[in-house]
Amino acid sequence: MSLKRNLLLAGFVLLGSAGLTQAEMSATTATDIEVRSGPGSEFPTVGVATRGSEATLDGCVEGSRWCRVDVNGMRGWVYAQYLSVEQNGTSVVVQDHRDDLGIPTITYEQTDPITTGSVQPAQPGPNDQLLGPADRSGGNVVAITPPENVRTYIDDNPVDTVQLNGDVVVGATVPQSVEIHRIPDYQYSYVEMNNQPVLVDPGSRRVVYVYR
Repeated sequence: MSLKRNLLLAGFVLLGSAGLTQAEMSATTATDIEVRSGPGSEFPTVGVATRGSEATLDGCVEGSRWCRVDVNGMRGWVYAQYLSVEQNGTSVVVQDHRDDLGIPTITYEQTDPITTGSVQPAQPGPNDQLLGPADRSGGNVVAITPPENVRTYIDDNPVDTVQLNGDVVVGATVPQSVEIHRIPDYQYSYVEMNNQPVLVDPGSRRVVYVYR
């Protein structure tokens, strides 16, 4: 609804601290990623940009992994680790080459629409654990369709949820610090991330299924 959209967008102030005169930078999404309305996993999701989508990159928040893009008709924020750009004929990850690529630095501030004049900085959480990006080599991770008794086992054996930065999508890598749990007589394990049960290949620690 237009009212909901207006409420989400109300009070968002974006200030460019560099790159105002630079040409727009083209980027490509390295995996399926959620586009959010602000630079943080706590912000609502605008939509999902599929792997290989062409995006226009405005810039990234200093000291953070978050960058603002226009992609597939959506304007929002995504992780720099999930974006790639062409440099001298080679595709490179934005997060790893921000300085030599000359990515503009932008500052994001959120104004509380209820309390007029109240400005709160966004909390990107740069030190939070981060899900590894989905496999870029193509074809190495295949989504599965688990049998119903697997979900029954997960529901009967709940585990504490783990809060991670990053998009919970098939192919994402679960950090080594996160405990994954075996499922009897089944090749995959499970863990609950960001309140979502997911199935994980215990060998590669890559997500193979996400229960929505």
